[in-house]
Amino acid sequence: MDAQNRNWKKSSFSEGGGACVEVAMVSNGVLVRDSKNPGGPELWFTSLEWIAFLYGAMAGEFGLR
Repeated sequence: MDAQNRNWKKSSFSEGGGACVEVAMVSNGVLVRDSKNPGGPELWFTSLEWIAFLYGAMAGEFGLR
């Protein structure tokens, strides 16, 4: 599936300036890209890696709180 056909989602916390990331769920994991550069590189994470990241973010492991 090419990038144009993926269902990219942006955080509801994103501000209007476009400085955020987008994620797309794919059959073998999760893709992440820079919303300002949709044709640029994508990072791929397994489902388990993505879950670990989400739990870490919710627990404040990244200094986001």
